[in-house]
Amino acid sequence: MKILVPGDQSMVALLGQRDELLKLVEAAFDSVIVVRGNEITITGPQEEAERVGVLFEELLSLLERGHDLTASSVGRSIELIKGNEAKPTEVLGDVLLTGRGRGISPKTLGQKQYVDAMRRATLTFAIGPAGTGKTYLAVATAVRALQDKMVSRIILTRPAVEAGERLGFLPGTLYEKIDPYMKPLYDALFEMTGADSLPRLMERGTVEVAPLAYMRGRAQPYKSRVLTPTGFMSIGSLSVGDLVTGSNGLPTPVIGVYPQGRKEVFRLKAQDGASTLCCGEHLWAVSTAADRRCAKPPRVIETREMIDRLRAAHAHRFELPLVSRPVEFEPSDVPVDPYALGLLLGDGCLTTSTTPSFSTSDPELALALELNLEGIEPIHKGGYDYVLRNRAGGRGGVIAENPVTSVLRELGLAGTRSPTKFVPESYLHNSPDVRLAILQGLLDTDGGPVTQTKRSCRVQYVTTSPRLRDDVLFLVRSLGGIAYCRTRPSAGRTPGRANGRPVGYRSDAYILDIRLPEGMAPFRLTRKLWTYLAFGGGGCPIRFVDSIEPAGQHDTVCIQVAAADSLYVTDDFLVTHNTLNDSFIILDEAQNTTPEQMKMFLTRLGFGSKAVVNGDVTQIDLPNGQRSGLVIVQDILSGIEGIEFCHLGARDVVRHKIVQDIVEAYRVFGEKRAAGGDE
Repeated sequence: MKILVPGDQSMVALLGQRDELLKLVEAAFDSVIVVRGNEITITGPQEEAERVGVLFEELLSLLERGHDLTASSVGRSIELIKGNEAKPTEVLGDVLLTGRGRGISPKTLGQKQYVDAMRRATLTFAIGPAGTGKTYLAVATAVRALQDKMVSRIILTRPAVEAGERLGFLPGTLYEKIDPYMKPLYDALFEMTGADSLPRLMERGTVEVAPLAYMRGRAQPYKSRVLTPTGFMSIGSLSVGDLVTGSNGLPTPVIGVYPQGRKEVFRLKAQDGASTLCCGEHLWAVSTAADRRCAKPPRVIETREMIDRLRAAHAHRFELPLVSRPVEFEPSDVPVDPYALGLLLGDGCLTTSTTPSFSTSDPELALALELNLEGIEPIHKGGYDYVLRNRAGGRGGVIAENPVTSVLRELGLAGTRSPTKFVPESYLHNSPDVRLAILQGLLDTDGGPVTQTKRSCRVQYVTTSPRLRDDVLFLVRSLGGIAYCRTRPSAGRTPGRANGRPVGYRSDAYILDIRLPEGMAPFRLTRKLWTYLAFGGGGCPIRFVDSIEPAGQHDTVCIQVAAADSLYVTDDFLVTHNTLNDSFIILDEAQNTTPEQMKMFLTRLGFGSKAVVNGDVTQIDLPNGQRSGLVIVQDILSGIEGIEFCHLGARDVVRHKIVQDIVEAYRVFGEKRAAGGDE
């Protein structure tokens, strides 16, 4: 059999310096190989000669693809050809990444199967001895996925037992303490991304390297509030199975609660005044102007990524999502129509020391009270004043309590005045229809449309009650809108006038500028609603990140929710994120994870993400009696679609040949000991 090699340089590269590569081939086969010029002649048994011919053709093909042949690569090619396992070009020619002038590719059939599994599966487990390329190939696959924009971040972690929650009193910062444990990951990244790129990627949070104990830390302080179907609760009081509110306003279960220890936290504040506390690694779904122009979905970034990048040409850069539809609370019956109660809170006299009354210049509102308050008849007393008379009262006979007075006492509103009015809890945490109706009543009395040239109509509301101010903020935000609040102090203000006499201001006034979602009417009063619609009101509530400031250190916890977008609602109806979406996550040395740690890691996997878990089950460093999460996970997850297990052995070790022999010797020894029951 004859092989023609094109070019003198190809022959040198094929045979090696001083024919060292040719000697490897001759030693591996019984055929006689003769080289004359650019022609290689192979004689011997036909089957053997054909194998040698295929080997040289494969080696030439590798050279044409830019591979440098070495004794190691030729030796592995020989093993593949002799074992009829795969063609060397299918294995060695599968280049994952090119860095520093050389390609990174699998070296053995087992490694090739591992690489293919990482491409196919959502979750890949690689179990095998040291030196089989588990970490190196996983990092290469992750970097390639990042370059191809298949993921937006890479997270590399390992359960360094000594660097977990027990760092002890070692000197230095956290990262100085953990660096030695993470060095293999740093080294692989440095080689594949370059000295200039890696620091920038890590600074932006695109690449994160941390021990498993700290990788979880997308956290908020225990006192931070999370919205639930019954109202806000502290995040520290939540348990797995509890329901919280997702970005669509509907309940979603908590599927993970992970204490994070004491961490540095920041106060993230939106331009409308909404704020919450979170750690630097906490995740947020945000959109930029470029994302909106290109109709791209929100990107997920960490809090620390936004610091010092909050403005673009003096405009807010990061837009936060709002709840996409009104929040659903558990509905309940209420003692009085919510719209009527809103009108009474706005312009009603609720002292109950006299017959309840109502003041308005709009007879339409007096009629609305009559229609929505059973047994009540508004009697016009002159000017703007109406008395809410009990139809069943009458003179003589049995004295009947006014229905409005009875309801006000039941709701705790009896005796309240302008600075002390509030929306009862049963109305705040009720169905969207109830909340919108009471808001419309408040706005029809103490609110109104505000028109501006070349701007859509907004809504303004004024109250002197700080509690009612907060309640209106709650109503607006729970319906998917936003509200800006400012205070007009009473001190120093020019007195108003009533009946020609000056009247001083006794309380501060709170002014709310409100934007509600498109299609949601803030008014029922005809004249206000007409103005609002005529000037294009509604439809543009937008919330941006305005500031991120340090807020000290707090004990923190993170939760995972089952919502499809991994979003949940926290303080002031801020929509936040807490799962690793669009990420390539590598858990290295996973044999040192506990079953609890393994479950925590696996349940953090978000949408559009891939995870690779690798380890050597013969080198477990956990305390005696503690089972490895990597050992038991094989029994738990086998057979699940999207999850693949790859087992690498001594033949896949790509270090010195003696390392293969050592690994194999230990394997044989372990099998003998297990068979004999020897401790």
